[in-house]
Amino acid sequence: MLTHLPQHAITLHQSMTVDMAADGLPAKLITLVNQHGMSVTLMDIGATWLSCCVPVTVNQQSELREVLLGVSTLTDFYQQRAYLGATVGRYANRIAAGKFSIDGEDYQVSVNQNGNCLHGGENGFNHRRWQMQQVNATEVQFSLLSVDGDMGFPGNLQVVVTYTLTENNELTIRYSAETDKPTVVNLTNHGYFNLLGADSGDDCLSHQLMINADHYLPTDQTGIPWGEFKTVEATSFDFRQLKRINQDWLVDNDQQQAQGYDHAFILHPDVRRATTACATAIAPDNSLIMDVLTTKPAMQLYTGNFLAGCPNQMGGEYVNYSGFALETQFLPDSPNHPEWQDNDATLRPNEHYHYLTCYRFR
Repeated sequence: MLTHLPQHAITLHQSMTVDMAADGLPAKLITLVNQHGMSVTLMDIGATWLSCCVPVTVNQQSELREVLLGVSTLTDFYQQRAYLGATVGRYANRIAAGKFSIDGEDYQVSVNQNGNCLHGGENGFNHRRWQMQQVNATEVQFSLLSVDGDMGFPGNLQVVVTYTLTENNELTIRYSAETDKPTVVNLTNHGYFNLLGADSGDDCLSHQLMINADHYLPTDQTGIPWGEFKTVEATSFDFRQLKRINQDWLVDNDQQQAQGYDHAFILHPDVRRATTACATAIAPDNSLIMDVLTTKPAMQLYTGNFLAGCPNQMGGEYVNYSGFALETQFLPDSPNHPEWQDNDATLRPNEHYHYLTCYRFR
């Protein structure tokens, strides 16, 4: 059944299904492969992007390079707290004290980090078993019903996440959701990338990075926004032109208190139609480029500041800064900031939540 897949994918299918999931059943995996040999492996637990192998030519030799940080056993997947490759929700990023109001009604949702709600709370979408359906040879759809009151969030929320692998070496992720009661929704994928290779032993800080954003959002020590948008001009957060991630490393208080970058950027309006890259990352040896395109209004850059001890694919552990995440989303704590009109995360009955993010490799 797996014989048509690349060997690395076969190995992952086998190792990830040895241990049982929380419901006593094995995980289900699907690998998509395009004609160039690029492959992505996806899992129903957490609607997770487990593996991304991209063809790369180095010294006139072609190789498949794993660029996505991940694990090789389900036990390690449950053990890690870095949300490796998982779909996170209901609300990606943080909600201050887990509190917000909709139409004058107050809600208290699950808090799981420094007294705040992070990535949906104690039992977010990242550990749930999603219903997985292969649409065709290049597309897989995951669906999940989050019931009214789940982690304290209102409304029965029906979510669909669709992964599509193209012949342009792109993985497009489409997020769709509907609710029967006003609620807040903010879905993203928490993939970590290292374009030199996820298990190369190289950190991600010498990658070049461009982010098409004129402003970023300062936060306090727990990652909660404390002020207005701040211009990137003349700060370490200016990635409007390609520069090494560590070029202005830890030079200011905003970075120092997070031990690196863990901040949201307000994307330029021109790039919110997913026709132009909102971010571009380049491997230090120029062997691989990744573009990110999205219809979301913001993106969190996280440089893996607390990855140490997280299990890796090789049976060892990642160290801090092993990979970076570019999480397209609404701004953190936006339910408590109605003045951020472009970042209104409220979803109402008869409305349709629909966004996409594309990772293109070249």
